[in-house]
Amino acid sequence: MSFRNALFCLGLMGVVLWCKPGFAEEAKNEVKKIQDNSFLIEEAYNQEPGVIQHIQTFQYMIKDKNWGYTFTQEWPVLGQTHQFSYTIPVTHLTDSEKVTGIGDVALNYRYQAIMKERVALAPRFSLVLPTGDYKKGLGNDALGFQTNIPLSVELNDSFVTHWNAGLTFTPGSKNAEGAKADILGLNAGASIIWLATETFNLMLEGAWNSSRTFHEDGTTTRENTFFINPGMRYAINFDSGLQIVPGLAFPIGVGPSKEDYGVFAYLSFEHPLF
Repeated sequence: MSFRNALFCLGLMGVVLWCKPGFAEEAKNEVKKIQDNSFLIEEAYNQEPGVIQHIQTFQYMIKDKNWGYTFTQEWPVLGQTHQFSYTIPVTHLTDSEKVTGIGDVALNYRYQAIMKERVALAPRFSLVLPTGDYKKGLGNDALGFQTNIPLSVELNDSFVTHWNAGLTFTPGSKNAEGAKADILGLNAGASIIWLATETFNLMLEGAWNSSRTFHEDGTTTRENTFFINPGMRYAINFDSGLQIVPGLAFPIGVGPSKEDYGVFAYLSFEHPLF
């Protein structure tokens, strides 16, 4: 995917995002609000029984001209208590030479531990498969283990907050030169979402990541990143039960990530399986 094509996709999504309400005249009389469509922060709502979701994201960073695309598909398992999903990442790196390819694929299981009127908690455990080419910097050539704990709290009818904390452990991870090390990554974040209407939300996310990075001599150092991510999302609902949610955000680096910024595009299709 070239940068020109990426800009075209962003423009197309922007048109959908800002389309007039007439575009969604097929929407249900009872409006389905946006609930599980955050960008950098994971929300604590499993898929409803019989409903699957297809999520695409694209992020382009201005400073280093790197971009990343992900495709995620979420499936309920018998009911809302259990959920299976997988995430396929595609990355473009420009550090030394331009490299584009599939990264390490994640297989995810999430348990809906709490689902009350205003509070939801859904711990997730993931296996990160060594599908990316570590020689090109696209993977770790080792099986990774990841956990994340998302908590969602509705403050009132207009504001919702989401909270994340997790870690990723990859024993025997390799760098491009083949050196091995056990890698531990940490993540934390939070967001607040203003439900301006049931189908249009304004969002502010903050995401911190800490990971151990390889160097050419085989040594490792810990690097931290922190981004705030103001954005918006819009839902288009159809009588069939299909909900399309496009979104747009602008990640801005602060602290250890200052002077780094970019653009983030989101597109979700959610519909009944039968």
